[in-house]
Amino acid sequence: MAYVVTESCVNCRYTDCVEVCPVDCFHAGPNFLVIDPDVCIDCTLCVAECPVEAIYEASEVPQSQAHFIELNARYAKAWPVISERGEPLPTAEAWADIKDKFAELREA
Repeated sequence: MAYVVTESCVNCRYTDCVEVCPVDCFHAGPNFLVIDPDVCIDCTLCVAECPVEAIYEASEVPQSQAHFIELNARYAKAWPVISERGEPLPTAEAWADIKDKFAELREA
């Protein structure tokens, strides 16, 4: 099972996880990252690196966020691969502890 980026990443987009990924499975959208399930090798390295604890193994994604499994797969096909750590969004600190951010997710 691949790993999945969930709601905590919205409006933060920390890229600490990207830096440790050995297979470049992360894709960057306007205010969110996703993991390509077809490329992810389940190494778990990204999980510990995420400062907002947004990454879960697909079978462990909280039920309330199960829709992120499909979103990761869909947006991985549309958004560009990101393979280097970059700056988080300027809003990252302010949004880091906010819950229920799904409405904030921007597709383009």
